[in-house]
Amino acid sequence: MELEEKITRKIIEYASRDWLEYTNVDVVVVGAGPAGLTASKYLSDRGFKTLVLERRLSFGGGIGGGGMLFHRLVVEERVKPILEDFGIRYVEAGGDLLVVDSAELMAKLAAGAIDSGARIIHGITVDDVVYRDNPHRITGVAIQWTPVIMSGLHVDPLFIYSRAVVDATGHDAEVLTVAARKIPELGFMPEGEKSAYAESAEELVVERTGKVVDGLYVAGMAVAALYGLPRMGPVFGGMLLSGKRVADVISEELGMND
Repeated sequence: MELEEKITRKIIEYASRDWLEYTNVDVVVVGAGPAGLTASKYLSDRGFKTLVLERRLSFGGGIGGGGMLFHRLVVEERVKPILEDFGIRYVEAGGDLLVVDSAELMAKLAAGAIDSGARIIHGITVDDVVYRDNPHRITGVAIQWTPVIMSGLHVDPLFIYSRAVVDATGHDAEVLTVAARKIPELGFMPEGEKSAYAESAEELVVERTGKVVDGLYVAGMAVAALYGLPRMGPVFGGMLLSGKRVADVISEELGMND
């Protein structure tokens, strides 16, 4: 057997093993941004089988761009315990603010989630949800390769069953938007985020994080998009706290507490 064939066979063999293992999970987190990665670590730490699906080929969502491409971001002092859980270094900058390096934040959030046991797969778009009625609830996601979506080809998706789905897709609230449009009986419709009001947004996003309908949860900027809350720009404390909070809510509701 030639090396090229061996390479191909091993990639297909081991990737297929992973897909077979993850067709049925406890939690699907959609989006590998700050809220999604934070949630994934804490969910995995508590024993949940957690799958993170990211449509891009990278981690971090909006972290990598820093603030207007400057490589630093701000979080509040109250986020210290989360930073320390992930081993993320920070500088105390006064006024209850901490400054972090955007590359380190992005890399260590991803590494923390992976080291805790979360499986992250890139290049996958959640194209739809799976639902049941009587009562209405979300029971999984329909997935497609991102390049297929980008090409405009009609290719039927595959499905992943889960006990919970977390929309952590950011400003567009992609999962919530498709679910609301296709299943109006769920009784919600994303309002779209408002303009910047950082102090208010940091509090409200965390406060409103949680369950939307049975089986479907929201974290991060998708919270602002759902409830019409302000945006906050390059301060990421609320994103990390929102990820931690959604993990807490799911743990309580699905029965895996610390």
